[in-house]
Amino acid sequence: MLNTILAISAYEVLFPVGLILVVSKIFGVFAKRFGLPQILAMLLTGIVIGLFATIPAVNKNFITDGAKEGIAFISELGVVLILFSAGLGTDLKQVKACGLSAFITAMVAVVLCMLLGALVTGAFFGWSNIWSNIFYGVTLTATSVSVTVATLKELGKLNSKIGTTIVSAAIIDDIIGVIILSVILSLSGSGVSEEGSAVLTTSPFVKMFTAMGMQENIASIFTVVLQTILFFVFIIVLAFVAKKTFSHLERKYPHHRRIPIYGIGFAFLVAFFSEKLFGIADITGAFFAGLILAGRSSTEYVERRTSIASYIIFTPVFFANIGISTDWAAFTDPSFLTFAGFGFAFLAMAIIGKLVGAAIPAKLTGNNWKDALCCGAAMCVRAEVCLVSAQKGIDAGLVDDRIKIFLIILIVSSSIIVPLVLKAAYKNDKHDVYKEQIRNQLAEDREAYNSNVMETNVQTNEELENSSAISKN
Repeated sequence: MLNTILAISAYEVLFPVGLILVVSKIFGVFAKRFGLPQILAMLLTGIVIGLFATIPAVNKNFITDGAKEGIAFISELGVVLILFSAGLGTDLKQVKACGLSAFITAMVAVVLCMLLGALVTGAFFGWSNIWSNIFYGVTLTATSVSVTVATLKELGKLNSKIGTTIVSAAIIDDIIGVIILSVILSLSGSGVSEEGSAVLTTSPFVKMFTAMGMQENIASIFTVVLQTILFFVFIIVLAFVAKKTFSHLERKYPHHRRIPIYGIGFAFLVAFFSEKLFGIADITGAFFAGLILAGRSSTEYVERRTSIASYIIFTPVFFANIGISTDWAAFTDPSFLTFAGFGFAFLAMAIIGKLVGAAIPAKLTGNNWKDALCCGAAMCVRAEVCLVSAQKGIDAGLVDDRIKIFLIILIVSSSIIVPLVLKAAYKNDKHDVYKEQIRNQLAEDREAYNSNVMETNVQTNEELENSSAISKN
């Protein structure tokens, strides 16, 4: 892809990127008005522009194949920032407080989704490529926290026992899903970049295991497991160093804009070394970089600044690229009818896996049936991490490009239906809603006050720096 990018003129990318930003914002206004997630607006933007690009004159003069490669390159930066933000937004204290219930709920839901996804893929396409079957299951493991949190907050259930279980399980869900994604990509031998593949094929561990008499494929599996263990050792050591470093920076530059810059730089470096040294997907490195910086005094400030930088250009381009890069001609192929049958069966497994996989453990860990079923329903919501996983599988050749349209259907339908189900289930709990509204208002007032204080401190620090620079001159 890099050779293609170097072969095109940079200005060719400007038209589609500008179109993406303008159209996604316009669609975003309507999405907000109807209470839909913003990523749906970005996905719709990509679909519209992708269909527009199928017109020969448009493809030749405006949205060229080279420009599409440039968009894909920019979207790679977007996916790193998306996973970094997901890590930053992970409340590890809440996960720890919720404990065993959330962990069991998440684990059972993840395993069941992977199993059902793999089984339905094998039933339709056979078992000649076991890694492909498993990866289809991996794409179903992630759960969207944002839609569920907003609904639970409105219903006054966010801080209840079941609300905490749902949010904590969704967080654990994403962590487990991202780890499994990296392991499957590495084991399949096709999911990492050329650099990541080189790490595996030239690894001294492979040579060591083969010298011990192992077959090369078995040696490769042992190498992946060992490199994954070393990756986590690397993350633990890095977390210790980063904690000391960022604590010093937070004391010296409280809520200064250079802290988010260091944070984003840290995410890119961890993402790079994860794939370069360990063959672990770059998005996994970015996610763990966010986890390392989560729960700090500056986390909210870093997350807010990162989101601003990401949502201005990189995130819209990433989600729009999913629609733009879709091969729409494949939908006219007669074989698509068979694939459509698989697609809808795949969606059914996505719902069953989360509904059953989360509801039963929730019931067994002390919740009543209504709360347990609501937990299962809430875990059915999918969003950005689901699409990120699928795109990684498509890039690796493990997942068919046409699955994206069914995942988009899953995201849209779950984002609309699940909040309605939760509202119907808890519509009579007025007292909880009233208490939650008071609690939310106090939290918003506190956040507004802290934000004003932080902005004042930032301005004061910048004025002091400017004054110091002037006095030195």
